[in-house]
Amino acid sequence: MNLKLRLTILSFLQFFVWGAWLITIGVYWFGTKQWGGAEFGAVFSTLGIASIVMPALTGIIADRWVNAERLYGILHILYGMVLFMMPQVADPGQFFWVMLAAMIFYMPTISLSNSIAYYILKNNNYDVVKEFPPIRVWGTIGFIVAMWVTNLTGNKASANQFYIAAVFAIILGIYAFTLPKCPPQNNIPKNASLSEKLGLNAFSLFKDYKMALFFMFSMFLGAALQLTNMYGDTFLSDFEKNPLYKESSVVKYSTLIMSISQISETLFILAIPFFLKKFGIKKVMLISMFAWVLRFLFFAYGTPEGFGLMLIILSCVVYGMAFDFFNISGSLFVETTTDYKIRSSAQGLFMMMTNGFGAMLGSLGSGWLISQYFTHENGDKMWHEIWLIFAGYALVIAILFAIMFQHKHDPADVAEVKH
Repeated sequence: MNLKLRLTILSFLQFFVWGAWLITIGVYWFGTKQWGGAEFGAVFSTLGIASIVMPALTGIIADRWVNAERLYGILHILYGMVLFMMPQVADPGQFFWVMLAAMIFYMPTISLSNSIAYYILKNNNYDVVKEFPPIRVWGTIGFIVAMWVTNLTGNKASANQFYIAAVFAIILGIYAFTLPKCPPQNNIPKNASLSEKLGLNAFSLFKDYKMALFFMFSMFLGAALQLTNMYGDTFLSDFEKNPLYKESSVVKYSTLIMSISQISETLFILAIPFFLKKFGIKKVMLISMFAWVLRFLFFAYGTPEGFGLMLIILSCVVYGMAFDFFNISGSLFVETTTDYKIRSSAQGLFMMMTNGFGAMLGSLGSGWLISQYFTHENGDKMWHEIWLIFAGYALVIAILFAIMFQHKHDPADVAEVKH
């Protein structure tokens, strides 16, 4: 089989086994299990906990002792085995620990899949800059397809979403063992300190006021991402409780509508080079923040019919700008402002602040807030108020960022941006 096709299958399945449940777990949690918001926030925080600890640890193992493709395969098989346990969990507290185990196995595979693709492409004389993006975009397509499969098979509120992900995770794990070997590179010097091995030397960047601000805002924006992952599908599905909308397409196909967000993401990636060259890194990051404000505001006033339906769709469309513009421009900011010796570690720190600490902040904070102040006695959520609060949060972050973060646009920094 063609190498690029094999890597495309890898990318597709990598995110398929996540998308099968990530967006719909809220419908299962609140709708089927009738469990609480605070516990749900804790469950989603497992993504952050695993993102802080595991990528660096598995990176060291793959760099020193175990072939990356083997480690990747083992982790996916273990992830699939844990997912098979999910439907048997009858207690929200126990669910937290099972999900934490699943995320410990899954989250490091995201960076490992990139490393495997980079190594195989380079080792076979492919142009990574040219060939990797078309391969990676199939990951987003895999996520979208998984959402559609879960919705169209009638499983967005059932435990079967975990079985779907589990089966394909184990298939992916076995498939990984058929890939070309990716042996340890031993790029880390044997006499390196523990902090260097773990990439902790990048934390020295916090001594710089500008970099410290950037990483703090990265964390706050990472929190915003979790809010729609956690509650978007549940919000749309809850329109079923209104007799006017019970049979609406928004209720029946909520996951398909949410997948517009991922479709938008693939399209906005194409616009990033233009925006970066035209407006610069800071303004593009600001555009992202205001896009988050619109994302939440459109949801606040969205309904399944007429103008309200248009707002829901627009909310999904602006998600692509909100997500892509900050992540890619933020990564470029790190690339152009840090010393080459710690650049990889700095990129890891950026991901740790967004997907690690940011995810924990968004998950635990929103779970507590909704449970305490925005849930009726019968368990129904006050969605209009919830989305307005989230919009206000994003607006405050955007205003503070505009005032506090000083960065001069240098066209040379982004002249050669390639995706």
